[in-house]
Amino acid sequence: MNFKSLYVALACSATLLVAAQKKTCLFNQKNLKGWYAYQSETGKNEKADAVFSVSDKMIRMYGANAGYLMSNKSYDNFVLSVNFRWNTDTQFVRKSDKKNSGVMYWVPENTSDELWPKGIQYQIKENATGDFVFLQEVTATINGVQNTPGKSVVSKFFKNNEKPAGEWNTLTVTCSEGKITQILNGEIVNEASNASVNKGRILLQYEGYPIDFKNITIQKLKK
Repeated sequence: MNFKSLYVALACSATLLVAAQKKTCLFNQKNLKGWYAYQSETGKNEKADAVFSVSDKMIRMYGANAGYLMSNKSYDNFVLSVNFRWNTDTQFVRKSDKKNSGVMYWVPENTSDELWPKGIQYQIKENATGDFVFLQEVTATINGVQNTPGKSVVSKFFKNNEKPAGEWNTLTVTCSEGKITQILNGEIVNEASNASVNKGRILLQYEGYPIDFKNITIQKLKK
């Protein structure tokens, strides 16, 4: 390798290192700054502490009302990482015994608040974690075929890689140049491309079974 090639290689490595250091924490482990709460029963930011709380450096969701936390900022190309676990402690009030939740992304800024707004959901559900759910007419191409638009369209995962209830899982979503990759505990579980949305907010859902979130980070990718 000549000096010019060595310089280029070192420069590329340095660029990748800098990019890797630009990871941003979306949750400060102290409060819900940077997010707003919505509940189907009470609306935006009303009685949020009935469902959403922060303790031990994690977000805890439980209670009788379904809802979500929505990020104030929007993102396009990124790597999103979230730790989650089902909270099986029976002292926490729950709306349902069905383990069902999700992390949504690319929720457009002009979308009104409702329990399942427009966007793409990384489904967190017992025996279905990693499914795509395309909401409110969103479309994408999977295995060379575009899904039919609908209110809620599911595309099944490739494999079940979720840990037992009560253990922490790591989900990752990579959105880059129109390609979406969903990863669970280090394994690719779903892929899509050419989505009809390509920028929007991040959303953490509570659908009735207590769930905890922590270590929520995002790394912006260059176009």
